[in-house]
Order: sequence, then structure tokens, then C-alpha cells
Amino acid sequence: MNNNLFSDQESTNDFKDQNNLEELAKRLGEHPDFKVLRRLIPHKVFHTNPPERQLSKGIILDTETTGMDVQKDKVIELGMILFEFDPQTGIIYKVLKSFDQYEDPGFPIPAESTAIHNITDAMVKGCVIADEDVTDFLRNVSVVIAHNAGFDRAFVEMRWPIFENIMWACSLKDIDWRSEGFGSAKLEYLVYTQGLFYDAHRADADCCALLELLSCTLPNSQQPALLQLLESLNQPQIRLYALGSPFETKEVLKQRNYRWSADLRSWHRTLTSEKELEAELSWLKRNVYENRKAVVEVERIGGKVRYSQRTGEKKQVPL
Repeated sequence: MNNNLFSDQESTNDFKDQNNLEELAKRLGEHPDFKVLRRLIPHKVFHTNPPERQLSKGIILDTETTGMDVQKDKVIELGMILFEFDPQTGIIYKVLKSFDQYEDPGFPIPAESTAIHNITDAMVKGCVIADEDVTDFLRNVSVVIAHNAGFDRAFVEMRWPIFENIMWACSLKDIDWRSEGFGSAKLEYLVYTQGLFYDAHRADADCCALLELLSCTLPNSQQPALLQLLESLNQPQIRLYALGSPFETKEVLKQRNYRWSADLRSWHRTLTSEKELEAELSWLKRNVYENRKAVVEVERIGGKVRYSQRTGEKKQVPL
């Protein structure tokens, strides 16, 4: 009995023929010991026959930069995909246009950054991303989506303030990938789970990969990934600061998922409803301040502030 996946008659020349390659990939994919990955071919049309109601426009955005510090580093590549979707169902219909441009930062790109995205000084020399081109691309857009929006939004708002006026969503944090059965929220890994691979760490390729991912149906909730992302826009985001919390309560706060802000010298936690806020205020009063008089700070963050370095509406609340 021949246990080989391929017969002895298959020659090397067979691998050069696309039809044979497809057959080999199919047979490999059917074998329990193999998983086949295919190169991602960007879609222009995802679904046809849109509903009679008006569709919305969204942007997938990614940047490549000279480094991680928004105060001193610069955007050197801006990639965007403008697409049309149904805001009620989360179904993506088609790509309207794409944007991918370089910009010269005015100083040498650090070697450690080039090692990640392969963008060299020669590639960006003399390049400028025109403000009017970016403004035109954003016209009538209802949401900007990035994978790790906290990074990209800070950089693009520093360079193009128009991004401050648009709702943002983060596909890294606004989709509960773990509850959907995924072991990681890294974009490359999530795309691999769909049987696809791509050339990561370039803005245009990452945008195409993210749009493809958001068009997929989540395995447990059985809803389009984009829909779960859109639903997060309507959820309130409330940041609660435990001002002046006693030092000895830091472990209790950490276990409660509070995070330390060195700039604000305070522990804080993000909540998603007024009911959750009410319960948390009661918990702080009992477990941190031990029913003593205290004042905490509540910051309400809307979609036009989320993932930016700007602050929302703050108010001090006595306990």
C-alpha cells in the first residue's frame, strides 16, 4: 500500500502548472497532518446586491513610522482603503478606492525601524503626503478602523488634525477575539486562521488583510466581524480614576484590572456602562477608601476621542 500523499508519477514539472498546484493544495488541505495557506488576493467586491437603504463609508487605516514615540517620530507611510458597508448588518460590499503614499520624515529612518517595514531613506526621499489628498479621501466617512488604533490615531492626528473629527474603532480591542475562540489578536495570526498569508508590516498590505478579516463571520457569535466592531461604537466608554488611593491598596486595584498611569499618578479602569460605573464606585468606597470621604474622577470618552491622546469630558465625583 502506498501511503504517500502524492503518487510517484507526479513530476517536478507538475508543480509549475497552476491547475496541478491547485489540485496538490486541495489534497494537502484534506490531509489531517497539513494546513494549506494561500496568498491573500485583495478583494474589490465582497458582496453584490446591496439593500435599498443607504450604505455607509468606512476607512481601514495603517501607518508605518520611524519609531514608537509620537512626540518625536513621524509617519513615513500612510495606507487607507475606502469601503462601502451596511451599518445595520456589518456586511462589506465593495472597495471604493485605495490610498498608499510615502512621506519624508526629514531625518534618517532608524535601522531598527527599517528592519521591520523595509522602508528606506531612498524610498521616501522628497515625498510629501498632501493634506488636501487626505482630506478628500476622508470625505463623508463615518468610521476609521485600525488594528491597534491607539498607535495609529495618535500619529495621524499629530500630522493631519482632520482625523480628530471622525469616529474611530479598534479591531484589536473592540472585537472579543478570545471569546470567539482565537488564541491571539495579532493581525497576522488572525489572517492565518482564515487560511491566508500576506506580506505583513507594510501599510497597504496590512489594510487589505484587515478588510479581508472584517468581512469574515466570527465562529461563535456567527456575526460579521465588522458588525461587532460597529456595535462597540455605541457602547459608552467611561474611565474611572481612583484619585489618591492608599498605597497599600495597589495589589487590590491591580487584581480588579486597574492600570497605573505614571503621568496622572493614579490607578484607572475603563468601564462600558453607567450601571457598571455605579457598581465600581460602590466597590471603591468599600474596598479602597474604607468608607472614608474621597473624591474620584470620571472621564466619559466618545468615539471621536477613543484611542486618541486627547481627554474626554472629566468630572470629579465624591464618594
